Amino acid sequence: MVTPKTLQELLEDLPDCRVLGDAQAPVPGVAYHSRDVVPGGLFVALKGHRTDGHLYLADSLTRGAKVVVTEQELAPPDGVTVVRVPEARLALAHISAAFYDHPSRELTLVGITGTNGKTSTTYLLEAILGAAGCRVGVLGTVNYRMGESTWPAPVTTPESLDLQRLLREMRTRGASHAFLEVSSHALDLRRVDRTAFAAGVFTNLSQDHLDYHRDLDEYFAVKSRLFHEILANGGSSQGLSILNLDDPRGLELRDTVRGPVLTYGCHPGSQVRPLRHRFRQDGLEALLTTPRGEMEIASRLVGPFNLANILAAAATALGLGLGRAAIARGIAQLAGVPGRLERFGPPEGPGVFVDYAHTPAAITQALAALQTLDFSRLITVFGCGGDRDRSKRPLMGRAAAAGSKLVIVTSDNPRTEDPLAIIREIEPGLELSGLPRLSAAAAGRGEAGFLVVPERGEAIRLAVSLAAPGEAVLVAGKGHENYQIWGAERRHFDDREEVAAALKEYHG
Repeated sequence: MVTPKTLQELLEDLPDCRVLGDAQAPVPGVAYHSRDVVPGGLFVALKGHRTDGHLYLADSLTRGAKVVVTEQELAPPDGVTVVRVPEARLALAHISAAFYDHPSRELTLVGITGTNGKTSTTYLLEAILGAAGCRVGVLGTVNYRMGESTWPAPVTTPESLDLQRLLREMRTRGASHAFLEVSSHALDLRRVDRTAFAAGVFTNLSQDHLDYHRDLDEYFAVKSRLFHEILANGGSSQGLSILNLDDPRGLELRDTVRGPVLTYGCHPGSQVRPLRHRFRQDGLEALLTTPRGEMEIASRLVGPFNLANILAAAATALGLGLGRAAIARGIAQLAGVPGRLERFGPPEGPGVFVDYAHTPAAITQALAALQTLDFSRLITVFGCGGDRDRSKRPLMGRAAAAGSKLVIVTSDNPRTEDPLAIIREIEPGLELSGLPRLSAAAAGRGEAGFLVVPERGEAIRLAVSLAAPGEAVLVAGKGHENYQIWGAERRHFDDREEVAAALKEYHG
């Protein structure tokens, strides 16, 4: 239960708002979709990419809204209070946090941002805190969850109203800590404003979301909000910044953030770094140096990028005051992360890995991880999403070609684009890297090059059928997702199911 609030209480500290009507009006509910308005409730009109909440003001009033928050000049209808604000999304963040009694102030909340590694880092932290006996909530790309309860994750970082509701739910269920994947969209759209973070983690930055951001510098500037602005949301003290010094942008943040900093990586200046490490096909092991002494860790996660994720999680846990024994125990207990270099098939067959890699850097990292495991040949299956950053398509092709002997180009989420048109924009990256386009017969003879197989299930089956024992197949791009988007339709499709079926055929 949350404490009933008046409008004035919900607007506390919100800058530049103007109330036309009853500031003492009770507010039984808050909504940003008109269909969710409760009688007597408050409706915030948000401007989106596809529509504008101001178009639904009339519907919100029909459903019983007594308070509307708007960026437009609006004469108050009879019995309705209008709140005029310069930025509705910022207003929603303030109102949501106040409506749910600021749950983040009652939790130890950590935000993880970066292009890659966010999901794996949250899973590692969840395992570490669990090993220490803490109750933990997680909000991220795979799902929103706490203990045995899970909620679907339509977006990586929920809208501010949904975020505050979920944090309150987690706190009510006894959570002491919560880990939140913080996307650049969420930072830009004010979803985490007015949220109190104990710490923020920066994993890395590489090309992604340039259909939304103008360029990499803007993308980084938005990511930086977590460290330059949001970590001070909870009050006068700044939260802890946990930064990857192996990324040049991490070095930049180290030199510009206020407040306490803890660094990690293989960079010699990192406070949490490996003194030695060894990669195996079934995991990795390392000796870490930390501000609290050395720590031996062993993990079932594979490859160099998972060592980076483990360093991020270990540094964060140390920054939260956890002991080295609990950290090592939690890392060892995590069996894997859904759709993150997730291996399928028996040891005696080819290794087939499903990974969420959907950026050039992520493809490079996943293939580099497999190269450390001494497979004799790497086959990669991937595509690119439609209606998204077109400039990365040839770069994805180049990344796949650089680490693979055979590449099978297929569909990802075509959305409203022609799948073959997307593939045509990938091909130059493959060709410029020296991989020729092959016939099926040439691929069957083991020649190096690439094939085009637009149907994703067929591409996966072909890749598995061409792999010999001791070779590896990387199925990249969708990871944990169980759908493909064609036009506006979501169709069930799960790479993991397709891989399992292909391996069943392979082994007879």
